[in-house]
Amino acid sequence: MKTKSLSVVFEPLDNAQLANLCGALDENLRQIEMACDVTISRRGEHCRIDGVLAQARLAAAALQHFYSLAIVPLSVDDIQLGLIELRNNKRVAQPAAGLLTRKADLHGRTLHQVQYLRQVQEHDITFGIGPAGTGKTYLAVASAVDAYERDHVQRIVLTRPAVEAGERLGFLPGDLTQKVDPYLRPLYDALYDLMGFDQVARLFEQGSIEVAPLAYMRGRTLNHAFIILDEAQNTTPEQMKMFLTRIGIGAKAVITGDITQIDLPKGQKSGLIEARRILAEVRGLAFTDFDAGDVVRHPLVARIVEAYEKEVAEMANAHGAGVGRN
Repeated sequence: MKTKSLSVVFEPLDNAQLANLCGALDENLRQIEMACDVTISRRGEHCRIDGVLAQARLAAAALQHFYSLAIVPLSVDDIQLGLIELRNNKRVAQPAAGLLTRKADLHGRTLHQVQYLRQVQEHDITFGIGPAGTGKTYLAVASAVDAYERDHVQRIVLTRPAVEAGERLGFLPGDLTQKVDPYLRPLYDALYDLMGFDQVARLFEQGSIEVAPLAYMRGRTLNHAFIILDEAQNTTPEQMKMFLTRIGIGAKAVITGDITQIDLPKGQKSGLIEARRILAEVRGLAFTDFDAGDVVRHPLVARIVEAYEKEVAEMANAHGAGVGRN
């Protein structure tokens, strides 16, 4: 693709505002460059953007947008999150009720994230399926915290299949909680971020937050609980059926997973893929599919996900062409 050059002039010029936009050592400009895959050259209030036209236009819009916000200093986080919203046509419509967590500004930043939050609120069982960094787990935990704080549920239950991600961890010492801690760390991190360490520790002591490996869910009925099954792509079909039939009166469940990162033994079917197929027509369930456009991490993560998705698509096309010739 041919590259184009666009010019941006910041008017009216305010040197303090310009400095807030650029960040220390132009770090904010580097973030915009990376996210938009362009090159930005600045001299005073004049910027030149070189790149594919669509990307250059996005970078130009981003510069003007952030300059208008730069009355106060902008952090790298402000830039990265703002770029995600710009990439998704700026602000998407938000649900009327915000989530009741320690993060006052927590909201869906992409159409799929907003859809996911709405589906979690409106359905008793919701599936979030998509690549890493799309907010599946974090927003599920945020929804659980919101439901608990509003007294919609009496406890939060976190579970995950204990499957190593391509490496053998060996024997893990300690009690049950300590053994499953490494597998549930992303859920803990989200809880600490949304509720604070002290409150989370207190709720663990009270039994209001519970962690359990998926294997220990058999035979239980979970009433008035918000249950999160994370890394569901690593469940077997039997485990998925067992989990879904644990859900009791007044309970809500969210199942998250990434079907491109299955760590089950070769030849073993994924319970998440099977559930998607079997339950597609069941009323009362909701499915949200995330993609690279929903990644809310470092700008490079979205491009990494896109590169892998492209590779998978090319391999599938090549395989299909090979089959057609036989």
